[in-house]
Amino acid sequence: MKHGNRKEAPRRRHSGALLGLVVLALALPGCMAAALVGGMAESARRQGSHTVYAEYEGLKGKTFAVVVAADRSIESQYPGLAAKLMDRTNTMISNAHAQMPDGATAGPRVDRLLRVLYNHPEWPALPRKDVADLLGVERLIVVDLAAYRLNEPGNAHLWDGAAAGTVSVIEADSTVPDEPVFETAISVTFPDSTGVMVTDLAREVVHTELSNRFGNRVAWVFFDHEEANEIKY
Repeated sequence: MKHGNRKEAPRRRHSGALLGLVVLALALPGCMAAALVGGMAESARRQGSHTVYAEYEGLKGKTFAVVVAADRSIESQYPGLAAKLMDRTNTMISNAHAQMPDGATAGPRVDRLLRVLYNHPEWPALPRKDVADLLGVERLIVVDLAAYRLNEPGNAHLWDGAAAGTVSVIEADSTVPDEPVFETAISVTFPDSTGVMVTDLAREVVHTELSNRFGNRVAWVFFDHEEANEIKY
C-alpha cells in the first residue's frame, strides 16, 4: 500500500514595498540592518504561502468519485454531514483537475451520486469494486469518517470541535479492485484556541468551519495546491 508523503516547495513573492525596505536596511548600521532584514523575512514567511503537491496522483486520465461513510451516531447527530462532505470534496477535486487538465474527470454529478447511494443504503457493506461499478468510475475515493464532535467531551459549554477519519483509494480497473492502493489519515480541529464558550460562536459557524476544514484536507490529497505558511489546520 502506498502512503503519501507531502512534498513542499516554497514559493517566494516580493513586493515593491519589501524591496524598498531592503534598500533602506542597506543604509543602516550593521546590527540595525540585520534586525530589520530579519524582521522582514519573518513577516514575509508568516504572510507567504507554499505549494503542497498531491499525495495520490493516480486520478490522471481516470474517472473518479468520492464517497463518505459515517457512523450512524454521527449521521444522527449531524444530519446531512456525509452528503455535504461528498459535495465539497467531489467539487473541489473536479474543479482542480479541470484546470490542469490531465484527463481526470468526475463520474456522476454529485446530485446523481447521492441518489445512487440513497437508493443503495447497503453500499458501505458492499465490496468496493461493486460501489465503483454502481457509480461507473475507475477510481473510488472512500472517506471513513470515524469521529466528529463540536463540544469538549462532557462539557456542553465549550466549543472543542474535532473531526478524524481515513481516506483510501480503490483502483477498480486493477488486479486487486477491492483492496486500497493508497490510504492516509486526516484530522482537523476548530476553534484554534481553547476556552471558546458556546456563547462566543454560533453552533453553525463551528460546524461549518470544522466540516469545511476536513473536506479541504481530504480534497487536497488529490491535487497540487497553495497553503498559507501558518495555516491553522
